[in-house]
Amino acid sequence: MPEAFVLFKTEPTKEREVYLELSGNPSVSEVHVLYGEFDLLIRISSADAKGLTGMLMKEFRQISGVRETQTMIAVDY
Repeated sequence: MPEAFVLFKTEPTKEREVYLELSGNPSVSEVHVLYGEFDLLIRISSADAKGLTGMLMKEFRQISGVRETQTMIAVDY
């Protein structure tokens, strides 16, 4: 099952709205608020790589208040 960690930068004062929307997504297993360059960190998983790509491109980047994302796809070692 493909898994990724995604860092989010949000528009000022939009952290809570983005947090709540991400928390309600069934593919999101963890949501963390951060201090520093990024505002939020999430952990997501999908049944396949195509589903993961769809979430990243069509869902998360389209959330109102999201300014920038950085994705790290986890791999087996």
